[in-house]
Amino acid sequence: MAHMTTPHTIAVLGLGRMGEAIATRLATQGWDIVGWTRSGRTSGAVKTTSDPNDAVTKADLVLLALFDGPACQQVLDDIRDSLRTDAIVLNTSTIAPSEAAALARQLGPAYVHAPVLGSVPAVAVGALQILAAAGQDALDRVRPVLQALGTVRHVDDVFTAAAFKLIANHSLAGAVLALRDSLRQADALHLPRAQVLDVLELGQLGGLVARKRSFLADQPDVGTAEFTIGALAKDMALLAAASNTPLRSAASLADTPAAPEADIAVAATVPAVEDAVLEPLRAYIRGHSTGDPTHFRDALLPTAHIEGIRDGAFVSWPLDEYCALFQGQPAPDEPTRSRRIDALDVHGTVATVTMTLSHGLDTFTDIFLMVHVDGNWRIANKAYYRHP
Repeated sequence: MAHMTTPHTIAVLGLGRMGEAIATRLATQGWDIVGWTRSGRTSGAVKTTSDPNDAVTKADLVLLALFDGPACQQVLDDIRDSLRTDAIVLNTSTIAPSEAAALARQLGPAYVHAPVLGSVPAVAVGALQILAAAGQDALDRVRPVLQALGTVRHVDDVFTAAAFKLIANHSLAGAVLALRDSLRQADALHLPRAQVLDVLELGQLGGLVARKRSFLADQPDVGTAEFTIGALAKDMALLAAASNTPLRSAASLADTPAAPEADIAVAATVPAVEDAVLEPLRAYIRGHSTGDPTHFRDALLPTAHIEGIRDGAFVSWPLDEYCALFQGQPAPDEPTRSRRIDALDVHGTVATVTMTLSHGLDTFTDIFLMVHVDGNWRIANKAYYRHP
């Protein structure tokens, strides 16, 4: 058992890939761990509870390993009355700098922001790089826990720590896209994939190729994703919003026709999609971002219908009625909204597309049927699901 200092009991809230790995690592190092996850999934490595309040009642350290800022805020709001007065909240989640700063203001000296660089294999051997920002007292209390996970790098403030994490992931996105371009060029030259990977391992992308080789081979044994396209695309959207700068990597990842839960290396191997297929989807997104219905008429066939459940009732709008819902002005909260293309499959002259739209508190999944007609791709119909 590792030498123990306070904290002794740790609640790990969020048992996804990283949360499960962190909880397991800390349990093997001798800490008393109780876990909770929003999905209700149990862990084979640590004890879990179905109620986050039960998890934190006796914990002197509450470790967050959640997907995004809204999840962190919601969970903290739920458990606030159950936190011990001397508890420290250690947040390893990747969130926006402004969100990290807001949490620090709410929790004061009890908050430690510590996003991590590295994925599940690095957690297992305690090799994460941790960007920790907190007051000295709080940082001293959590240091033994952080050192069990990896190397601690002190950062002056939580805003900067969160920003550094997004910058690091931006470099990863650039590497993934560079690898994708290299593989596509190699495929166009009919070069053997195994030998191409051998050569790429010798260059600047060598580390990524070596780690992801099973995903990149012609017949990959894909296993379980360590870091997903959806997570990386989310991080790039956060960086674009924080810096108020459009990012090529964010757009390129959003256009990757692969499921968001796929490993990031899948972005380097999925077949390239002709730009013409994406244009009506981009026009559709422009319609939402500007409120200008002209873009919807560019994107959809005149015969298209938009269907789904609205206020508990099924609706089926023809194009004219759908366009009438938009008044030519962007929504007041447009700067906080995001859209991404999750999957795109082309079958000759038809294609199916899945898109996620985050509009304030509402999240929509749009399913499109597209057709190639008169030399152009157009959206024939759309069905949507509004997440509760």
